[in-house]
Amino acid sequence: MNKPKKVLNDPRRATEEMVEGLVLAYDGRVGKVEGHGALFLKEISQGKVALLVGGGSGHEPIFGGFLGRNLADGAACGEVFTSPSPQTICAAARAIARGKGVLFVYGNYSGDNMNFDMAAEMLADEGIETRTVRVRDDVAVGAPGRPDERRGIAGDVFVIKVAGGAAAEIGSLEEVARIAAKAEASTRSMGVAVSPGSLPESGKPTFELGDDEIEIGMGAHGEKGVKRQKLSTADDITDQMMAPILRDLPYSRGDEVALLINNLGASTMFELLIVNRRVRQILAREGINVHRTFIGSYLTSQEMAGFSISLMKLDAELKHYLDMPSESFGFSSL
Repeated sequence: MNKPKKVLNDPRRATEEMVEGLVLAYDGRVGKVEGHGALFLKEISQGKVALLVGGGSGHEPIFGGFLGRNLADGAACGEVFTSPSPQTICAAARAIARGKGVLFVYGNYSGDNMNFDMAAEMLADEGIETRTVRVRDDVAVGAPGRPDERRGIAGDVFVIKVAGGAAAEIGSLEEVARIAAKAEASTRSMGVAVSPGSLPESGKPTFELGDDEIEIGMGAHGEKGVKRQKLSTADDITDQMMAPILRDLPYSRGDEVALLINNLGASTMFELLIVNRRVRQILAREGINVHRTFIGSYLTSQEMAGFSISLMKLDAELKHYLDMPSESFGFSSL
């Protein structure tokens, strides 16, 4: 396999330079804590519950691209595919805390779990209250009823969207955490990889696939999926992904959902729309109504080719926060 071509300066400073460019892309609305990959909105109302998101870089626009109106107030950015340090998480939390506590939302990975938990202890010693919602939406791993075994993938988008809306309206950290946890528990996802991404510092692929192979259920960093097989049709791949998603919650006839089809980096909108066509056929057959559809690049993995499908089962409360208008560098909705 040829080494991927990347437009970089010093690969060892790639994350630092990416974060600098991201801050500049917000045109003055976002600041950075000196010495840390800790980003914060410059205008946050006093007395607001603050929402802090974060994880490894390399998945842009998530997490740092989701700061804005009715979304996150801050982000803790680690190196590529590496958790932010407890010190970076604390720096971001201090920058956004406005007296009502800070809600952490991030994907369920061991490094993130450890470092955010350590940061929560450090912040508690400073008098800053925190709560945590870990996103565990990937049905490719872990059995139903054992969510802690599951990874967080693009379902992060729905949880951040709902949590951001709730934090904008509600002055109780406990209540915002409850609503975010409800969104997380209502979301299921699965991904497929067609070709690997690569690490900016080394240029090495994150995994290996044959030219005619795909992996169903692969994680956002290249973690093992449920099945490696020959490349087949878009409809066949989509059918294989939708079946475990639908039976896991489970979803039922008459349910209403939000749908997200996420580009993992190198797939085209042309392909994603073909997938959307099949997803909608399946949901119509099952009597499941789509309230809102989001298609695009939200949680990527460098130039990995592939996509993920996420469904969030809605009720009136979740629909209210999902529908609130939002605006950020990486995700905006009316």
